[in-house]
Amino acid sequence: AYTGFGNAFTRILSTEGLATLWRGVTTVITGAGPAHALYFTTYEQCKELFGATGPGHHFIAIGAAGTCATIASDGFMNPFDVIKQRMQIHGSHYKSVWHCFKSIVRNEGISALYISYPTTLMMSIPFQSIHFSTYEYFRKKFNPSNKYDPRTHICAGALAGGVAASLTTPLDVIKTLLQTRGTSSDPIISSAKGMKDATYIIYRRHGLPGFFRGLQPRILSNMPATAICWTT
Repeated sequence: AYTGFGNAFTRILSTEGLATLWRGVTTVITGAGPAHALYFTTYEQCKELFGATGPGHHFIAIGAAGTCATIASDGFMNPFDVIKQRMQIHGSHYKSVWHCFKSIVRNEGISALYISYPTTLMMSIPFQSIHFSTYEYFRKKFNPSNKYDPRTHICAGALAGGVAASLTTPLDVIKTLLQTRGTSSDPIISSAKGMKDATYIIYRRHGLPGFFRGLQPRILSNMPATAICWTT
């Protein structure tokens, strides 16, 4: 098992090569474009509908708009995320996205692509609510005049992504266990039926610290990702 971010990074490079760090990227590229279009369209429409476009900080309305956007985009993106996780786990035998998709459907059924959807929503809804509310707060603090300033989007987006990622890491750990259970040789993990089972397994084996495994890389990946997302 990996002992930390640095240990995982160096071991993957030395034993599997640099290209392994980009396994599953095709899945992300395929699904991310339509998912983000759906995400921001829903967000802007709901933000206007909920009255969050006026002056001042509208934390509840913005959080609600982010929730609606998350439900829509995650419903579309969840199968792509399951495939990505399967291709990225250590020792993955999948040769391509299509090979992974066919194997999952054939061996576990189409429902396996959505087994983590409830957990994904339970993670993504608070993540995006925190993300959007924090972003809007810092955007208005950094740029009260509301003039176009890419630096404002970068800084506010990065801070929002870091805060949201750190607070929702336990749910991401649970989601990852459910998404990769089909490749586990451990009968207890492979038979996990949902969030309750996954939570019990993690706590029983690793205690409370187990829910924060991967915290550092999650923050490091989300900060630039959300900064780029708001800037572009």
